[in-house]
Amino acid sequence: MGALYIGLMSGTSLDGVDAVLADFATPPGRVLGHVARTFAAPLRAELLALNSSGTDELHRAALAANALAECYAQAVQALLQQTGVSAQAVRAIGAHGQTVRHRPQAFDGTGYTLQLNNPALLAERTGITTVADFRSRDVAAGGQGAPLVPAFHWDLFGQPGRTVCVLNVGGIANLSVLGADGSVLGFDCGPGNALMDHWCQQHLGRPYDDNGAWAASGQVLPALLQALQAEPFLALPPPKSTGRDLFHPQWLQQRLHAAPAANPADVQATLAELTASACAASARSYGNESKLLIVCGGGAHNGHLMRRLAALLPGWAVESSAQHGLPPLQVEAAAFAWLAQRCMNGLAGNLPRVTGAAGPRILGAIYPA
Repeated sequence: MGALYIGLMSGTSLDGVDAVLADFATPPGRVLGHVARTFAAPLRAELLALNSSGTDELHRAALAANALAECYAQAVQALLQQTGVSAQAVRAIGAHGQTVRHRPQAFDGTGYTLQLNNPALLAERTGITTVADFRSRDVAAGGQGAPLVPAFHWDLFGQPGRTVCVLNVGGIANLSVLGADGSVLGFDCGPGNALMDHWCQQHLGRPYDDNGAWAASGQVLPALLQALQAEPFLALPPPKSTGRDLFHPQWLQQRLHAAPAANPADVQATLAELTASACAASARSYGNESKLLIVCGGGAHNGHLMRRLAALLPGWAVESSAQHGLPPLQVEAAAFAWLAQRCMNGLAGNLPRVTGAAGPRILGAIYPA
């Protein structure tokens, strides 16, 4: 059986898709190639809009899923071209899809998590078996369906005899605590880049704050920070997960009364501090005396955020995942290649201690080539 898998990840930052080709012949595997594709502005806008209720949602969601699958297929073709690998040599694609709603355990006790995707179309376009819908089985088993990357983080970054924390900062931030004894804990800390990106787009017309320079130019507003930190989710114990269902522009708008007529750069500095403080508090509370925080995701490229994390975690080494073998933008995509490999081999992909599920479950639905 083949050991080559492709992982596709488009996260809550909504900036585009990262595609990696991974070889799992020797654990924990190695990445052979990486391609990034930004979303066209209309697709990004529609995916963002579909995070909220609106008119004709079913129709719009179906067409957005088609467009997303076409974007995925283009990334796969570029990746195969870059690496010189044929489609026939790849055993499967792991395609996460685009999360537009995440409400596990809500409403009827089971709740749901919804990732827009058209894996049948992706399998058709690429000629490669596609594994998708990774989260819903965990939710069906009473879990959060998220985060799913901590098991992969252990394979990749775990150090027997030493506790290591891994922080993924995408649109939402999630922490994995890789115990010295082999135990793994993981949960969402709170907002990552989502609120900062929104504020930057609104006031500067840019999709993100490059290197955190705008945030670094402002001053943290204590009253606003306190209002933001009062969000009950931040104080909840794990297992817990969240998304744009909670941390959205209206959530921010409702709290801006704490800083009337504030300078936008100061609000950006405060949003960066919210992310940094929530992540640092999670690491201190659950890190079991770890003194190493490995950061991945787009937030690892935000120099201001990295400096704030280091300042809030004195005595800790705060390092990019690039210093530990895998660049920040490749980690999550590689995780879904790893999850596809688990599914194809009939192995569980979730960690019940992380998600709260009733037990280990094989995650994903298979769409044969």
